[in-house]
Formats: sequence, C-alpha cells, structure tokens
Amino acid sequence: MMKKLMTVALLLTAFVMQGWACTNLIVGKNASADGSVIVSYSADSYGMFGFLCHYPAATYPAGAMRDIYEWDTGKFLGQIKEAKQTYNVVGNINEFQVTIAETTFGGRPELVDTTAIMDYGSLIYVALQRSRTAKEAIKIMTSLVKEYGYYSSGESFTIADPNEAWIMEMIGKGPGVKGAVWVAVRIPDDCIAAHANQSRIHKFDMSDKDNCLYSPDVISFAREKGYFSGANKDFSFADAYCPLDFSGLRACEARVWSYYNMFSKATGQAYLPYVQGESKEPMPLYVKPDRKLSVRDIQQAMRDHYEGTPLDITQDLGAGPFQMPYRLSPLTFKVDGQEYFNERPISTQQSAFSFVSQMRANLPDAIGGVLWFGLDDANMTVFTPVYCNTDRIPASYAEGEGDCVTFSWNSAFWIYNWVADMIRPRYSQMVDDMRTVQNELENTYAYAQEGVESAAMKLYNENPEKAKEFLTDYTNMCAQTAVDRWKQLGEFLIVRYNDGVRKLVKNGKLVRPTTGNVAPLERPGYPEQFLKDVVKATGDRYKVKTLQ
Repeated sequence: MMKKLMTVALLLTAFVMQGWACTNLIVGKNASADGSVIVSYSADSYGMFGFLCHYPAATYPAGAMRDIYEWDTGKFLGQIKEAKQTYNVVGNINEFQVTIAETTFGGRPELVDTTAIMDYGSLIYVALQRSRTAKEAIKIMTSLVKEYGYYSSGESFTIADPNEAWIMEMIGKGPGVKGAVWVAVRIPDDCIAAHANQSRIHKFDMSDKDNCLYSPDVISFAREKGYFSGANKDFSFADAYCPLDFSGLRACEARVWSYYNMFSKATGQAYLPYVQGESKEPMPLYVKPDRKLSVRDIQQAMRDHYEGTPLDITQDLGAGPFQMPYRLSPLTFKVDGQEYFNERPISTQQSAFSFVSQMRANLPDAIGGVLWFGLDDANMTVFTPVYCNTDRIPASYAEGEGDCVTFSWNSAFWIYNWVADMIRPRYSQMVDDMRTVQNELENTYAYAQEGVESAAMKLYNENPEKAKEFLTDYTNMCAQTAVDRWKQLGEFLIVRYNDGVRKLVKNGKLVRPTTGNVAPLERPGYPEQFLKDVVKATGDRYKVKTLQ
C-alpha cells in the first residue's frame, strides 16, 4: 500500500512540476501571410538541457525491435516493433514537413499507467519517423498506445503538415489498462489556435469525420469512470478528463488568451473576464485572426509577457526596479497563510528550447519545411533556420556539447543562458542591446530566405541531393553565425555594464578614453518610479539631513 501511495505522490509531483510548462501556437495555411502552416513550441522545463535532436532515415530488418526510453527522465520503458523504413527527423519536423509538438495538461492522475511503454515524447519522435502526413501521424500514435499502452499523463499534441493542423488530446485509462481515450480536431485553414497545459477540446462534432477523429470509447469510458453522465451531444473532453481549476485558468488558459488577444482583438476583449475568473464560458478552440500572420509574427508572439494588457507583469513591484518580465518559481507562494500566484506568460526563463515550424505545400518538402529553432528562452534567443532535410545538425546545437550540469563555450544552450542571466537583473537597461543583435540576425535570415530557397530550387531541379547538401550547409552556417555573434554580445554586455554603470557607445562600439585608463560612462542608477517607491516605503530613513 505504501509503495502505491508513493507512486501516486511521485506522479502528482511530476505533474505539478511540469503542469505549467510548454506552449503551442498554431496558424492555418489560409491564416498565414505566405500560405504556410505554422506551429510553435517551447519546451519549458526547469533543469532540462536543450539541444536539437536528430534521427537519420534508416531501414531495419524484419523482426527488429526498438528500445523506448521516457523522454523526460531517460527511464527504460520497454521495446516496440521497429518500422521497416524510418524518415529523417530533425528536432520536431521530419523530411515530409510533418511537425509534432505538445503541452502536458495532466488531467486525472488515476488514469496514468506506469506499466505502459509509450510515453508522450516517444510517441512524438516515433510518429515523426514513420509518418508522411498529419493524419498518418495521428493513426500511428493512437495505434501505438492501443498496442503498447500510454505511460504519461494527459497530453495535448499539435500535429501538422503543409496542408493542415490538428490538436489531439489524449489520456490513459489507468494502471494496467492498455490504450487511451483521445479526440483530434482539425483547425480550420483560416484560423489560429493554441494550447498551453490545459485541455482545450470541449464539445466536438462526432459526425464530421473529415475534421474530427476520436477513440470509440471516449464518452463511454468517461461514463464508466463517473466523469460524465449527460447526453452525448453535451460531452466535453476537457470537462471530463481535465476539469479546470484556478491554476489551469490563470497559468495556462491565460497564455492562449494572450495569443488570441494579439491577433483577434474582439476575442481578447470578450474572454478577458474568463481568464480573470469572472466568467465560466471557455474560449473557443480556434478563432479567425484580424490579419494574416507571418513566421516573424509567431516568433515575436513566443516572446510575450502580457505586455500592454491587464495581465502585464512588467509594471508591478514583482518586476523589480528594471521592469523584469520574469518571476522566479514556484508560481504560487504564501504570505500569512494566504496563497498568491505569479502570472505565467508564454515566454519563460526555464525553456530548454523553442521553435517556430514553417510548412509549405507550394515547395518540395526538402525546401518547404523550416524549423526556426532557438535554445533557451524564446525572448532571448535567436531563431535560426533548420531545413527539414538537414542530415548534419550544427555542432553547437548537438546533445554532446555540455549537458545539464556542465557548461560549455561550444554549446548554444549555455551561451544563450549566459547572456540571458546577465540581462534579467537589469532588464530595462540592457534588453535593447540584446534586441538590436537579435533583430539584426533574425531579419537577415528572413530577408535571405527567398534567395537561399531560389538557389536551392535550382539545385533541386538538377539533383535533390545537391539541394539537401546546400541547405544543410546553410543551416549549419546560420546556427554558428548566431552563436558566435551571441558570444560577442555577452562580451560586450559584461564590459559595458560592469559594476552597475553603463559605458558610452557610439556607432555600436564602446567609446575609448582619449587618454588614460578610465572609460567614459554614465551612472543611470535606478528608475525614478522605483526611487519614489523606496521613499514611500522607508519614509525619512534615507532623507539627507542638514547638520547643525
């Protein structure tokens, strides 16, 4: 009995630790500026080392087996039958532009099956290696859990290809029971959608076989477990399997609201009361944006901290004197027995990596699929282009450069963390220096894209392998350029802001002294409003007195 209680406690602890992690933003192909299907993802997990994974295409003999290790912990879970043919996967995109991302909603802890083999991470990367379309990926993922069981807690998956994007939500059936209950809904091409660690599929059209897929027992199982007792037409997956609580609302649904508020002002206005806990009407699964969105729009959206909204975290005492848009964990805290919370925005410091996946049907897969990838927090990284046919990943993005407890100057993850941790304590003073370099690099990559892909297309028409080699080289060059430039940025910041002052800059370069060894500088001190707050809080304690 004690062992079972410990297992449940560990599962609940794992959910609490991960429950406010990860965000996915989705753009349908007719809602994007260039006809792309766009999906973003941030892997937000404290202590996780970020790298770009790579699974080369391969063939296997009949009877070959594959070892499955839990993605989060590396624990060996068992073996499954290997496919005869697998496809090239770099990060979360494969050579056919299929992209899969996720956020964990946890749901009912009693439905976790620790005897199963397929965890959510393994489902993603096995499906990417075996699927040519989003629908095929859904079929593979659901077949795998039916045969081998589902190890993880409740999960929302984004599953997309150059033509369509789906949200699939899945949860297990409890210890020793193989399979899972799930529902998948296709996002309309002219809409945007998002999920962020709270189940988002409520009612769904069971008669629309083209746009809605589900397990046959998704409702009957809920009835059996006592989660639902109404008419089928009133069934809500989210209400049955992941009932909303305050943390799910304010730490999770609020991120979805922020995305909608950026690009559908009417939706943002209508559902602000919902995320503030003043209305029970849930937000729609998807909405039409006010304008068509670009990859750059989604990159910027991944950097959001609710700026300019009633949930803005840059203007209160918690932001400190320099308007820092971050809060230390845990997200909740107690004062005099009363529990309080910190806002949890889309961008957060604990990200291991993030990406914006661009999938285009009007180009060959090798050229059309681009994973705009960055290590660490999206707000303070550079999204560099990684083409989906890449078979040699950048050295600085590789798993072997450093690890979760080993710093390396050759690791992009540690370089971005090094710079970010310098900026956060004096955010408003230092962020513009970072933003200048970030925009310079990302704008360069965006402006170069058309020319690079035009050259790649010419090579592709001659020999697809030449295009693959060209785009692999370009992927590696962009990554290394960004990391090298970020090292220079770090060196610049530590010199310019040394000892709490700010050395002068002219034409992008630090000003040297005309003579001597004392650098020209200014002492900006604290912002005026912060000084007023200090005086208000301390009264006359620091008031300069006239001596008699």
